[in-house]
Amino acid sequence: MSTNRYESPLSSRYASDEMQYIFSPDKKFSTWRRLWVALARAEMELGLPVTQEQVDELEAHITDIDYEKAAQWEKKLRHDVMAHVHTYGELCPKAMPIIHLGATSCYVGDNTDVILMREGLELVRDKMVRVLAHLSEFAGEYKALPTLGFTHFQAAQLVTVGKRAALWMNELLMDLEEVEYRISTLKLLGSKGTTGTQASFLELFEGDHGKVKQLEEKIAKEMGYEAVVPVSGQTYSRKMDYNVVSTLAGIAQSASKFATDLRLLCHLKEVEEPFEKNQIGSSAMPYKRNPMRCERICSLARYVIVDVGNPAVTTATQWFERTLDDSANKRLSVPEAFLAVDAILNIWANVASGLLVHPKVIEKHVLEELPFMASENIMMDAVKRGGDRQELHERIRVLSQEAGYNVKELGLPNNLIDLMAADPAFGMTKEELSAHLNPSAYIGRCPEQVEEFLNTQIAPVLNRYASALEQGDTELNV
Repeated sequence: MSTNRYESPLSSRYASDEMQYIFSPDKKFSTWRRLWVALARAEMELGLPVTQEQVDELEAHITDIDYEKAAQWEKKLRHDVMAHVHTYGELCPKAMPIIHLGATSCYVGDNTDVILMREGLELVRDKMVRVLAHLSEFAGEYKALPTLGFTHFQAAQLVTVGKRAALWMNELLMDLEEVEYRISTLKLLGSKGTTGTQASFLELFEGDHGKVKQLEEKIAKEMGYEAVVPVSGQTYSRKMDYNVVSTLAGIAQSASKFATDLRLLCHLKEVEEPFEKNQIGSSAMPYKRNPMRCERICSLARYVIVDVGNPAVTTATQWFERTLDDSANKRLSVPEAFLAVDAILNIWANVASGLLVHPKVIEKHVLEELPFMASENIMMDAVKRGGDRQELHERIRVLSQEAGYNVKELGLPNNLIDLMAADPAFGMTKEELSAHLNPSAYIGRCPEQVEEFLNTQIAPVLNRYASALEQGDTELNV
């Protein structure tokens, strides 16, 4: 029943109290009542037979919702909106005759959905900013720490730990821009009537088109919106739901990318998610430190990414001015997407604020591969000393294969430098060759790129949403 308390595995275990409230019955149905107040007030101001006493009575009972009474009415009427009209009317007997005057169910249903989605996006935005703040500190601290770059998960040229964090941040920054756009462009349905023609309101105002338009403007202003959709059927276009859930799925994609990278780094023992003193990694293997928080991010992200299909299909299969097969689906798919993304961001903030870096392991892995990466610089140095570039290239190819065999087949350390030192073609001692094994010489502009990114892209965002940083992160229960 629509009057039951909204509960789900996401709300009970992972999502914050704030997001749970936004999609709770108290928030939903009190918003319905606020919309009825706004409608009555606007109709009164525009000359319809609605009194200030009736408006005051409605305002006095916005939050005292009798859910048991509403459930009884819905069982009798089989209509959720009319059940709440009667429940509200019992509290407001003077106003009962004018509640919902000229409106259809979507006046409260659709307008409320837009309001809740915008508030949900604002909460999501603030949590994204806090994740960016944590990652910004991390990136700044490790902007110059060389680490293996990977392409195809094979060792490639060096990057830095901070530069890799900047890549995570850049994708989340793109998502933030999308969230800001959605917040700024969401519009109320307004007061459009049963098929979007506003015929009932035109009848109430005796053909005065100007007052019909003013009615929408007054309602939108009271609810905190600058505009309503320009045209509609009975509902706002379900493409709005698709756009919002797609935006949430974009956040899920970025979160999953971060969490997947971290799970791989955890395997390499280079960077790990937080692991608390009494935390158990495995019920059977006491030594394990499983990346369970990042795994949960990936799991929830997968749900949100797939959830986009719901509003997509709903949008594609709406008939003419409306059908009702959207309703039950959107009551599940849209709130669940918000709850899941809220949970993802809670976990992401927790992980990002406590990342564990193991520089010695990182250095060990770098030095294992660095002789291969240094070979081009060594070749150029040897040419300067009088060597033949083509001959040297061939010698490096042959010796690299020999060193690779020693590593992969014999389990020995990478001895490429020793092999080169013993080869007269290079004309260089081991010490001279080893001088090329400074990891910082192979990270390009990583430190500068990180600094520039943090200063020009991230700092303005953190300054713009400074109030979000004061709120603190949501504590994880599991």
